[in-house]
Amino acid sequence: MALKEPPALPRVSIVGAAEGRPHVNRELSRLAYDARVLARAEDESLPLLERLRFLCIFSRNLDDFFQVRVAGLKEQVEAAAAPSVRGDPPPAEQLQAIRRRVEELVERQRSLYADRLRPALADAGIQIVDGGQLGRADRAFLDSYFEDRVFPVLTPLAVDPGHPFPYISHLSLNLAVIVRDPLRRRKRFARVKVPPLLPGLIPLPDGSRFIPLEQVIAMHVQSLFPGMEIVSAHHFRVTRDNDLDLEDSEAEDLLATVQTELLRQRRGAFAVRLEATPDMAPDVEELLCRELELQPQDVYRVEGPLELGALEVLLDLDRPELKAAPWAGVTPPELRLLGAKRADIFAVLRERDVLVHHPYDSFATSVEAFIEEAARDPAVLAIKQTLYRTSGPASPIALALAGAAEAGKQVVALVELKARGDEQANIDWAQLLEKSGVHVVYGLVGLKTHAKTALVVRQEEGGIRRYVHVATGNYNPLTAQSYEDVGLLSSDPELGADVSDLFNFLTGYSRQRKFRSLMVAPTNLRRSLVKLIRKEGSRQHGRIVFKVNNLVDPEIIDALYQAADAGAEIDLIVRSICCLRPTQRIRVRSIVGRFLEHSRIFRFGSDRRTAFYIGSADLMERNLDRRVEALVPVRDEELRRRLDEIIDAELADDQLAWTMQPDESWRPPPGGPGPSSQDQLMEIALAGARGARG
Repeated sequence: MALKEPPALPRVSIVGAAEGRPHVNRELSRLAYDARVLARAEDESLPLLERLRFLCIFSRNLDDFFQVRVAGLKEQVEAAAAPSVRGDPPPAEQLQAIRRRVEELVERQRSLYADRLRPALADAGIQIVDGGQLGRADRAFLDSYFEDRVFPVLTPLAVDPGHPFPYISHLSLNLAVIVRDPLRRRKRFARVKVPPLLPGLIPLPDGSRFIPLEQVIAMHVQSLFPGMEIVSAHHFRVTRDNDLDLEDSEAEDLLATVQTELLRQRRGAFAVRLEATPDMAPDVEELLCRELELQPQDVYRVEGPLELGALEVLLDLDRPELKAAPWAGVTPPELRLLGAKRADIFAVLRERDVLVHHPYDSFATSVEAFIEEAARDPAVLAIKQTLYRTSGPASPIALALAGAAEAGKQVVALVELKARGDEQANIDWAQLLEKSGVHVVYGLVGLKTHAKTALVVRQEEGGIRRYVHVATGNYNPLTAQSYEDVGLLSSDPELGADVSDLFNFLTGYSRQRKFRSLMVAPTNLRRSLVKLIRKEGSRQHGRIVFKVNNLVDPEIIDALYQAADAGAEIDLIVRSICCLRPTQRIRVRSIVGRFLEHSRIFRFGSDRRTAFYIGSADLMERNLDRRVEALVPVRDEELRRRLDEIIDAELADDQLAWTMQPDESWRPPPGGPGPSSQDQLMEIALAGARGARG
């Protein structure tokens, strides 16, 4: 089914500093991606709960956009920042354009939920009800539920001369209650926070109807203020800056710095957005804006639930007919069982490199198996691994690392404390690993370690041999089920030496600038990519294909423009932000489907001279200049054919692929008779598994 084309984006272009070629504003490009996600929720050909899942993703994405991107622009306005060298519009103008676009998207979200998804859920026997729709028996049930489970954890906070205005925590859902003393007739403001640890949707006794927790609290708000008159009660939600401000270039103890900043942020992060119900009284809005130091343009009136993410609980319902068919990754053919015996992963890698493609290939039987086998194998002397986002100390990889350390192996885990949103979780589980004897290193001062690498050092008959894994995705078994990523497992001596040098750079004192195979940021990655782009532009019949999450960096964009001007044909598969405009020789598409397209694949050339690289880096200034990233060449001919298979499937996709137009708009997938690229890749994985069994 073809999707409807969304409204055109506001036109805010910037000019590249080097060549004067048009660059697209990154903030509006990000919102264009969110619009594509929302369009997925609007697609009536998808199962109902799959559409609801995309609605929740859109809501979370918008929260993230405000707490990071909008917060950054507001800081620039406050600081009267100097004009951007890239020619961006002033931050205040960007905020105005963002406001217009967000209002359009929020109205689409409201209409989708109220007019289509909520009625469709009701037709499927899943009703989200309001308090006014309930009968006596339901009210009695909720009275008891509130008294037993909700009332004890509520804390109404009054505002008066003896009680200052309370701190409103980040992304919290609240009630602004106006009460009046019946004797003194004086009105007062009070805030009631909806407890985030309680279920956001409460199931009624029949199991098919649900009511939002905030409505239950509003229905019983009188019990929180006995003897007072309730004048009004309005829901509101506050978004705050959530980007850690780490001046760690001089930090002596990075762990202590991050912990201190997390504590400061919980109480000191400034507000950037107020969401409120349409019926909130003007004087209440004025009070909230004054206390939160917000302007009227920071207020968004929202009809319907303010916290759509609470609907995620419905995704766990046992209603398989309303969901996409489940997918379990297959074991790569090279790593399948040999008779009744598990494949010896080290023996396989001594013979050949292995490419894994998640979630089509199982993470558990490939990457996890690699680390677990290394932890068990008495011939393994050391394991070193970078960890950016994980599933916590109970994850198989974390348990394997802890077990290896307890067995006496040298185990090093480089944990990135500055992984946004996972800072505290990474601190907690890294400290647990340390108790098991793992040498935990907290990244580099001044740089965020984003590279996805693992190194296993093994004693063999011929001497020491190194085995490596270099990938595009995190070592997280949960996201590996829904994030599309690729990784290379290898025992190539040159690559092993490079990864060893990279870990020495990360854990010790090193000015390593040159690597044999790897391209590493911030040392040689930018320079190498620009050189490869220019080299392809100078060739006859030059060909470049990039698959990335984001394309923002001005130098890379200008190099691509120049290569196209010289005659190279360029295809860009960019999931989210793209600041390059298509030209006659540059085509841009974005795949938005059931799996999050997360891999970074770089192809230069065609036919026999094709060069492939995969790795962790997106094409953004932060990745190329302020992070430790790694790209690895894929040299094996069969593995390059597999990468071509991925690229070709996505370039031919007319089911999930949006195409960017020269005016910055995005044309939705036209729809066609064939399968989507993701369906096609699932079929290829299954065919490979069947072939291996045969």
